[in-house]
Amino acid sequence: MWKRMDFQEEFVQLMNSDLKELSVAANKLAQHAIQLGGRGFGVSFFGLIAAIAAIYLLVLDRTNWKTNILTSLLIPYIFFSLPSIIFGVFRGEIGKWIAVVAVVLRLFFPKHFPDWLELPGALILLIGVAPSLLAVTFRGDIVGVAVCLIIACYLLQEHIRAAGGFRNSFTKANGLSNTIGIVLLLVYPIWALVIFIF
Repeated sequence: MWKRMDFQEEFVQLMNSDLKELSVAANKLAQHAIQLGGRGFGVSFFGLIAAIAAIYLLVLDRTNWKTNILTSLLIPYIFFSLPSIIFGVFRGEIGKWIAVVAVVLRLFFPKHFPDWLELPGALILLIGVAPSLLAVTFRGDIVGVAVCLIIACYLLQEHIRAAGGFRNSFTKANGLSNTIGIVLLLVYPIWALVIFIF
């Protein structure tokens, strides 16, 4: 009976020491993963948020909430801010087929090609045919981030001017939704610039 109790105590002590070692290893793994991937994940996450905000502004401009901002600038913004996984899907075979269908519809059935598909079609074509200097080098570099920052600042300035001032852009109902979308456009390039600088 004493041997059994000694064995159980020894077993518990061994298990506790193993669990402590596992928790230390898991803690180190988590810290290293955050250090190595946290910054890159943040850039990808904010890029996705910014691309969704840009798409939101494109959709918003095609509805009854028309604005005077130059929404065609959102196409290069989406091009540079779209996360690599989604960009790769549209740059591959899927994007090529979508582009072919869009071009065929536009060429042979122009009356049935809606106006609201012009800018998304241009985006798909731009993603599909962009040279690798733009699609690979500039997208993942400070050049793409700078282009996004310039576009976001320009759109914010134009929106504030069209709304009649800074206060009106945050107080009018239609101005507020556009302002939120444009401010979300600013988050990605600012975060990416902080990561590039530090």
